[in-house]
Amino acid sequence: MDPTPESFCLVYVTAQDRAEAEVLARRMVSLRLAACANILGDIRSVYWWDGAVRDAAECALVLKTTRALFPRLEEEIRAVHGYECPCIVALPFCDGSAPFLSWIAEQTGKA
Repeated sequence: MDPTPESFCLVYVTAQDRAEAEVLARRMVSLRLAACANILGDIRSVYWWDGAVRDAAECALVLKTTRALFPRLEEEIRAVHGYECPCIVALPFCDGSAPFLSWIAEQTGKA
């Protein structure tokens, strides 16, 4: 894989709690769908759901991966996530350190 920044993305995910974030992080890294997972910690989310404004505690997670792996990563997250409609958003890189990008490629290339 050519480690150009455009080939990579960060995937932002919200989880019900820290325990679910840890399960998601370990699973995605173990499956080599992500080179690394950062559990950012507890957040508070305010959002529309079922016709009402909701307010809930959640935990945020960021996964480092390739854009080519995003469809499989999304599928795996959906398979184990507790939400009906989980937040799974890929944010493409505009630039990045070449050695770091190569590391992501190497770690996810073993999938």
